[in-house]
Amino acid sequence: MNNIPSVDLSDFLSEDQGRKQSFVNHIGRAYEDIGFVSLKNHFLDDELVEDLYREVKAFFDLPLDRKRQYEDPEIAGQRGYVSFGKEHAKGKTQGDLKEFWHFGQEAAEDASLSETYPNNLLVKELPQFNDTGMQAYRMLEKTAIYVLRALALHIGLEETYFDSWVSGGNSILRPIHYPPIITEPDGAVRAGAHGDINLITLLMGASTGGLQVLRNDGEWIDAIPEADELVINVGDMLERLTNNRLRSTVHRVVNPPKEQWGTPRYSIPFFMHPRSDMPLNCLQECVDADHPKAYEDITAGEFLSQRLAEIGLKK
Repeated sequence: MNNIPSVDLSDFLSEDQGRKQSFVNHIGRAYEDIGFVSLKNHFLDDELVEDLYREVKAFFDLPLDRKRQYEDPEIAGQRGYVSFGKEHAKGKTQGDLKEFWHFGQEAAEDASLSETYPNNLLVKELPQFNDTGMQAYRMLEKTAIYVLRALALHIGLEETYFDSWVSGGNSILRPIHYPPIITEPDGAVRAGAHGDINLITLLMGASTGGLQVLRNDGEWIDAIPEADELVINVGDMLERLTNNRLRSTVHRVVNPPKEQWGTPRYSIPFFMHPRSDMPLNCLQECVDADHPKAYEDITAGEFLSQRLAEIGLKK
């Protein structure tokens, strides 16, 4: 395998049960093997993607002092701007070569959540920035729900098992800017090798390459989706919930060749998080004599707090 497997969401949405089951089988095997797929026929259209990238590039082009008006370390970077080099991979101290923004959940008033989410910060310089970001957020959230429904069936759960946990969940849309590299990086890369914290991550096409996935045999391979595909991977929460049946694969964003250092990179992942009160206790469907329970019981909120501290966003 020299690239990640590709699946078509229209198969799962089809009234043809054979096509639907084929999708479940293919995505399930891919997530047990490499933890990544590319997905076509999702709910995010090309025009919205273009609008979002235009707004994101305009924001990151603002002067640094203007961007820092939207940075609030008191909320562990969960909304607004996070400046260059603040985040690092778990187990590392060298900051990644990136800056980013966070759009977060705007839950309905009747959502009955056990927590209160921070408000999204409004960028006054860009009147369309927030509306465009939240439109993309909703389309990615909708896509993610269907992917989780397929995975629920693969695991042996009721199809809508995840729906109530991710509805109003603490999901994050993160536009990232990797600026041009000016001087020789001292061991730093655009994003160090890591696994994601959440249930699943959806990544729309980055402006340049660089994303690599660690294969079972220890080889790094480039993740190269088609232009209209999303890259979707398993996060640590889902790996833990499924007792390692579904794999949260280590991945990274490598620096480009030196002749391309002057080229910035933009990337926009959507991190699908559940509500904080969701138990991540290993599912009984994934525990047996050959696969004993590998993790202690914990909630999604507790796990998130631990990991935010490990990557430098929370004290």
